[in-house]
Amino acid sequence: MMQSKKSKFGISSLSLAISFALAGTVISSQAFAEDEEAVNKENVEKIAVVGSRAAPRSIGDSPVPIDIISSDDLKKNGSTDMIDMLVTSVPSFNSRAQPISDAATLVRPVNLRGLPSDSTLILVNGKRRHRASVIAFQGGGINDGAQGPDISVIPGVALKQVEVLRDGAAAQYGSDAIAGVMNFVLKDASEGGSITVSQGEYYEGDGAATTIDGNIGLPLTDDGFVNISAQYKTADATSRSVQRPDAAAIAYGTDGTDGNPYIQDPAQTWGNPEINDDYTVFINSGFDINDDTHLYAFGNVSSREATGGFYYRNPHNRGNVYSNDGGETLLVGDVGLAENGVASCSWVGNVSANVPNVLATDEYQAMVADPNCFAMNQIRPGGYTPQFTGKIEDMSFFAGVKGELGEWMYDASAGTGSNKASFGLKNSLNPSLGLDTPTDFDTGSYEQVETTVNLDFSRFVTLGGIEDISFAAGAEWRKESFEIGQGDEASWIAGPYADQGFNIGSHGFKGFGPESAGKNDRSNIGIYTDVEAYLTEDFLLGVALRYEDFSTFGDTLNYKLTAQYVATDELSFRASHSTGFRAPTVGQENVVNTQTSIVNGDLIQTFIAPPTNPLAAFYGGEVLEPEESVSYAAGLVYQYENLFLTVDYYNIEVTGRIAQSSQISVKASDYDALRAAGVEFPELISAVTFYTNDFDTTTQGVDIVGSYTTEMLSGDAKFSLAYGWTDTSVDKYDPETTDAGKVRRLEDGIPAHRATLTWGQSWDDLSMSVRANYFGEYYATHADDTSDWGSEVADAAVTIDLEVSYAVLDNLTVSVGANNIFDQEAQKLKDGTLGELGGVYYESGPFDYNGGFYYGRVNYRF
Repeated sequence: MMQSKKSKFGISSLSLAISFALAGTVISSQAFAEDEEAVNKENVEKIAVVGSRAAPRSIGDSPVPIDIISSDDLKKNGSTDMIDMLVTSVPSFNSRAQPISDAATLVRPVNLRGLPSDSTLILVNGKRRHRASVIAFQGGGINDGAQGPDISVIPGVALKQVEVLRDGAAAQYGSDAIAGVMNFVLKDASEGGSITVSQGEYYEGDGAATTIDGNIGLPLTDDGFVNISAQYKTADATSRSVQRPDAAAIAYGTDGTDGNPYIQDPAQTWGNPEINDDYTVFINSGFDINDDTHLYAFGNVSSREATGGFYYRNPHNRGNVYSNDGGETLLVGDVGLAENGVASCSWVGNVSANVPNVLATDEYQAMVADPNCFAMNQIRPGGYTPQFTGKIEDMSFFAGVKGELGEWMYDASAGTGSNKASFGLKNSLNPSLGLDTPTDFDTGSYEQVETTVNLDFSRFVTLGGIEDISFAAGAEWRKESFEIGQGDEASWIAGPYADQGFNIGSHGFKGFGPESAGKNDRSNIGIYTDVEAYLTEDFLLGVALRYEDFSTFGDTLNYKLTAQYVATDELSFRASHSTGFRAPTVGQENVVNTQTSIVNGDLIQTFIAPPTNPLAAFYGGEVLEPEESVSYAAGLVYQYENLFLTVDYYNIEVTGRIAQSSQISVKASDYDALRAAGVEFPELISAVTFYTNDFDTTTQGVDIVGSYTTEMLSGDAKFSLAYGWTDTSVDKYDPETTDAGKVRRLEDGIPAHRATLTWGQSWDDLSMSVRANYFGEYYATHADDTSDWGSEVADAAVTIDLEVSYAVLDNLTVSVGANNIFDQEAQKLKDGTLGELGGVYYESGPFDYNGGFYYGRVNYRF
């Protein structure tokens, strides 16, 4: 039976769990019992708080699957990005590179158990983490349109451990917990610290990255602590590109003598963005007012700048910039027609664009000789590739008080968090402004702000013959807003040449105008109760119930049942069943954007509109509703001496799944009706996409996690296995808004089989870690093109990571290593697609297509 232990602060160990209503409680060193603080590090790392409101228990005794990743485990990776660290540690956790993916390049989306990033609830110190302002418009299928938190902003140096609950938990924690919960526990030491310097680059000689991080624990009198962590990073861009055939043909002409000298080689870059001034500071603190009352506060300030590439604009055929008939003739502007409505361009006839180099033709030279005529070739004679720039600014602050009131434990807290993404374009044009267009633009911003207030109570009660029944109840109020900031006028204005067929706004990423700018918000309140008890010494049963009411679309009631049965000292069985929901984000309901997409190998301009926008509504957009889910899970835990093994099966049915629709072509026959509905210049919009409750899906899988420790090779060895099988089937979708390629990418876009086998070996001053990563077959797509032209089934692959560390002194350690040490090549684009858009590899792959990465690291502890 569970017993309530008193800490030196007079607080029951249950107080660690009581406030895990909705957002959870802060976990600090002062919240642990004195005897718990004396437990060695290995055992502490096996204690989890997520997943139950009862006293913290070992992951082997949990009725739901939980992974614990220690700070040391996170460090054994060449990357300092939190996403990369977790991909190699957690089964069914995936992410992909985003070389040319609009805002998704700035904040990489992730997925747990085959569901999008906004289906996993992120906590820091048990408190709900605000979501990122960036929405993944090109999120690799599963994450198309997802708006999840930015976990890459959390540095490994700030963490004591990461707790990953792989089970539906909306009834316990609220919206966004359909796939599970990840809790990032900040360090809470009141003394000591570390400084680490890491540097590395890819085998190709690019992508050089430098990271400097540090941590220090300070006492706050004798009754508290302040723990400060900071990290600074920079990373050069990478390029895995070849020259595009269309650019090469223009550059060299037909005989090598009449080529266009303005073509860059490569004209377009596929690779990681350049990262500058990436810094983050996390502070965690706690203070004991008396034996029964504890104050806590934590927060962060972070910022980073990124610059990435876009698609190449061909100077002969790019629609609404250079040509409007597919490259047969050049798009020529008339100055007089734009200024006073009277044609003044004396050039009669067409300038042929279907030639090796339009600049070398007599027609072009005669046309540009007339000052009343122009073409965008006069500004960008070799075409152009816009560069997408972004600055991400992130902050949060939470504070609270917790303690005991008689038999009751309480936790009251409040906090706020914000994430702002400011966007820009370099090397672009607003063609509708003619030759007066600027080439660099501030295109505006997105900002997400969330405020949360929690009040939670819990206690142990006795009912009949059942003792130590854990009872918890609480409430949460939350408000979130999504604001679109207006860009420079030149980035969105319809210039005088719009009526002549020239594109409106900065090309590649249209700036946000007055009609798009604005702030939308909503609030919700949640009430929960949670009961858990051992009905016998071997049988644990838990029930959770949660009610939430949203200001925008109504209320929802969800439940969860959990059970665990201890069959023997070594073997136990566990199961869970729950209902859940995910509310559409305010951003998904209101976002506006313009993106360039690939469809059948061709670039098209796509307008992303709110589902109730006149353009979206015309093609089927409707008010978004919450997703609803039903989850089932069953598994076993086996522990024998140094062997630990868990096997868990899960099944998640989601109805009304929210996703971004496919590109819906704007037809010429609809122009008049669209204008009547209030859509301006519909003829300049190739396609529209919007968010819709379009899918019903069933996702099932098996996660196997095991570890074994032994003495070997005159040292200590630990073997760890993490295997995940994930299968998603689309049960229903609307073919009017979703194409078959998008469905297939949703079903097969990530490998069905993923496995990581790690061997860690340590001696007195020397340690080694070898990790083998297996990635099964998957449906590979080139950029966002799901047609047969740009897609195929990619082969399975294995990558090997190696790290060796040597303790030069007791407090000084030097490490060297490599990720993908044998430089396993990513899946190459198939014949007919290879190089067509300047790419070599499918960037949708599950591992880094940049190849092997080697690094060195020096760590000093004090």
